[in-house]
Amino acid sequence: MVDTTQSEAAPEKDEQRGCLFALSQPPLMIFLAVIGCLLLMASLHDLLLP
Repeated sequence: MVDTTQSEAAPEKDEQRGCLFALSQPPLMIFLAVIGCLLLMASLHDLLLP
């Protein structure tokens, strides 16, 4: 028979999670990568093209 109870290491529902947990989420990282690429392309355009 499989034990379906939660383990002791599982986080509680009311426990606060830090910023590193938020940064580990794929949608946020994709969003930040797209914004970073747009800023990089804009800065390179301003620097390299007359």
